[in-house]
Amino acid sequence: MSRTSPKTLIVRHLGRRDYLPTWEAMRAFTDARTATTPSELWIVEHPAVFTQGQAGKAEHLLAPGDIPVVQTDRGGQVTYHGPGQLVVYLLVSLRDVGVGIRGLVSIIEQAIIDLLGARGIEAQARPDAPGVYVDGRKIASLGLRVRRGFTYHGLALNVSNDLEPFRRINPCGHAGLEVTSTRQLGIGDDTDLLAQELSQRLADALGLHISDG
Repeated sequence: MSRTSPKTLIVRHLGRRDYLPTWEAMRAFTDARTATTPSELWIVEHPAVFTQGQAGKAEHLLAPGDIPVVQTDRGGQVTYHGPGQLVVYLLVSLRDVGVGIRGLVSIIEQAIIDLLGARGIEAQARPDAPGVYVDGRKIASLGLRVRRGFTYHGLALNVSNDLEPFRRINPCGHAGLEVTSTRQLGIGDDTDLLAQELSQRLADALGLHISDG
């Protein structure tokens, strides 16, 4: 009996990139891809920026100050990106991985939970608020968009980033929600190491084979 080879997942390490051109590149990639285009993960770090989801409400932006706000087309409410945060964009064919959007969200959450669990940190997902939480504090945010069966946007894991900007918003639309980071929890691994492991966990869960781009 022949076995089907796993489909490829290209992982691209983009370094630090401004949010807006990265978002535009994700949309262009998604619009141009075909059924045979391999799925990709984009590992990136953004300069300080607030991004507001499609259904985002202005009242959740409390005092953005000097940090720019970008209205984007992902799901969810407002969140913060900044240096020291691990951002992973999933440009994935739902057809290739055989899951729907809710299934993909669960896979992403579980990969982060397992990443933290391997370092002795117990984390949870919440059915009422996508993301990953440690003792009620949010450590990772999720927001996706689906177009023609392809996803873009993804996850943001707080690693060594400044957490102060989260106090300028209601994170993901939840007033008073506290946030934390891997550094605050005593994890010494840097974003590169966490990115490598998280990419592998996501690939395994999606049944894809990593090829570095």
